[in-house]
Amino acid sequence: MNEMSFVHLVANASLPVQLVMLILLLASVVSWAIIYIKWGFLKQNRQEAKTFEGRFWSGINLSDLFSQMSTRQDKRFGMEAIFENGFREFARARKAELATADVINASNRSMRVSMSREVDQLETHLSFLATVGSVSPYIGLFGTVWGIMDSFRALAGVQQATLAMVAPGISEALIATAMGLLAAIPAVIAYNNFANEIDHLVSRYENFVEEFTGILQRQAQAE
Repeated sequence: MNEMSFVHLVANASLPVQLVMLILLLASVVSWAIIYIKWGFLKQNRQEAKTFEGRFWSGINLSDLFSQMSTRQDKRFGMEAIFENGFREFARARKAELATADVINASNRSMRVSMSREVDQLETHLSFLATVGSVSPYIGLFGTVWGIMDSFRALAGVQQATLAMVAPGISEALIATAMGLLAAIPAVIAYNNFANEIDHLVSRYENFVEEFTGILQRQAQAE
């Protein structure tokens, strides 16, 4: 019974199978670390967007909102960063006495660039989860195939094969498949969930850019 324990099977597996298990273990650990960090980061961005939208649509003067943000020492991100960059460019273009269309285009372009940077931050490490989710089962399958091949090669010099002789080898091989699935499933679930959340945030950012551009255009034309 002890020979069929998990630790014994892993310890006595062939070197290629052990390497496969190690790779899958590392991939799983890194994936869970990314999942934890990304979950907190996206939660922070959702809360930031909700809080800022509440302030922005509260009727506060945009210059006052910009001044309040400029005096803060913390780094702006998300919708705040988009607003700050857009309004700063709007004020700079007006000070340069550019045409209204040029002022609006400059502000909108600045917000688009800022939004692109924010989206890049949101999508950081997402490709790693996608890679782990798609590749891990095949890495585990490779370990399984190799382990089974070793088991059958060991029977080549045996006249009478029994299930007890091949069971440990096949069991250790199947552990690689199980580890591949254990690494892939959480990564796939997390990737799909995060991608969906990022799509929602990007949609909110795009809507904000369009609405804010309209407000700035009306403000520029009224002056």
